[in-house]
Amino acid sequence: MAKEEPPSTSKDLQELQRKLSLLIASIQNNSKVVAFLKSPVGQYLDRHPFLALTMLVFVAVSAIPVGFFLLLVVLTSLAALVGVILLEGLVISVGGLSLLCVLCGLSFVSLIMSGTIMVSYVMVSSLVNYWFSPSPLVCHLMATRKLLWLWLHPRTFKAG
Repeated sequence: MAKEEPPSTSKDLQELQRKLSLLIASIQNNSKVVAFLKSPVGQYLDRHPFLALTMLVFVAVSAIPVGFFLLLVVLTSLAALVGVILLEGLVISVGGLSLLCVLCGLSFVSLIMSGTIMVSYVMVSSLVNYWFSPSPLVCHLMATRKLLWLWLHPRTFKAG
């Protein structure tokens, strides 16, 4: 027999759902978000959620390499003030090519991660719907109040 959840768990879940819906509403009512969603890019991304998720993952994952590249550019620019102009051009060229390679790899990784996230979302939502939706037999037994009797005498029950 399965253990029943304490009543506080459902209240906690309802409270969490209320807080999440307030957070989503505050984001959707933000004037910058509304302005972006009315733009052509925002409308296109609204019609293509997989592409929007891929872009979001790509931007999040590529922030650190771009930051390191910009730090490299600033440091080599400071070195150029000291007189190492030739070295600066070489380092920035090598750094730019390295950044290009890293961003190409990260675009592939972000595409894979977006696909994994979408597949996981579909699988989890399907499993949750499967686990928490009662079967027609259970609905019939609950309606006829035979469910408890079935649990007590599982081998003697005949449907119908």
